[in-house]
Amino acid sequence: MPAKKRSRGRVSPSSVGRVGTLTLEYLRQGQRTVFGRTNCQTPWHLLPPIYLDETGTAYTLLLNPSGGLVGGDCLSICMKLDKDAHVLISTPSANRVYRSESEISVQEADIRLGPGAILEWVPEPTIPFAGSRFRQAIRVQLAPGGTVMLWDAIASGRIARGERWAFASLDNEIWITTASGQSVLERYHLNPTEKGGVGLATDWDYVASLYLVSDEVSSEVWKRLEEQLAAILEERPGLVLGGLSQPAAPGLAVKLVARSAPDLNAMLEAMWGAIRAQLWGLSAPALRRY
Repeated sequence: MPAKKRSRGRVSPSSVGRVGTLTLEYLRQGQRTVFGRTNCQTPWHLLPPIYLDETGTAYTLLLNPSGGLVGGDCLSICMKLDKDAHVLISTPSANRVYRSESEISVQEADIRLGPGAILEWVPEPTIPFAGSRFRQAIRVQLAPGGTVMLWDAIASGRIARGERWAFASLDNEIWITTASGQSVLERYHLNPTEKGGVGLATDWDYVASLYLVSDEVSSEVWKRLEEQLAAILEERPGLVLGGLSQPAAPGLAVKLVARSAPDLNAMLEAMWGAIRAQLWGLSAPALRRY
């Protein structure tokens, strides 16, 4: 009998997505912050901390060797910083989100800081490709004395290929809560095809947020930092447009748009340097990407 012809039906998009979890625990051990219990599930890859200077800060790269997120991917990060741990988180390259016909790519981070812990969260920008669908949520819970500096930047797309604001949808949430229950919440939805599109961001190539929250910083230091950051935002007229405010939680919030990646990076480096100098007497580190 002739062999039956095999069906070539389309693969459901939901069947190709990956579910990956990265669990990171940090402990203060003498002069250094080190890993506690850690594990990862593909596509996450676990890299040991790098120590860039004598402060013992655990510099950790979030590595996804698959190259980016496809429709149906659901990646999560669970992070815990024990008492007095100091952690610097970044990524080796931009977070790419690929085109999807229907399924959303999801990335979530749940972070808890113990008493006196410090987290500097400075990943490279997210690049949503044309036709991509992305949802991100970053939630941070602070114990008394905990401090978080959180940077989040999103590109308009693959700018060199002319894919500005061509993604299908993008949802973003940042939620930081202090030990006393005060919180900062940023939540937005972007769909370039809907009425209004992306609003005033249309003429810019990058959108970014910087949040600095701590219940142990004095009002005098907050005032000095506010003045410094406001001055930095004025340094590139026409290339960067930004605003600074004091949120409901003790700290500062910055929102900005930039014309190019060099303009965006210059803003981050200048503001980060001012924050490190004022809060910890440190200079901005020279990050390694490997």
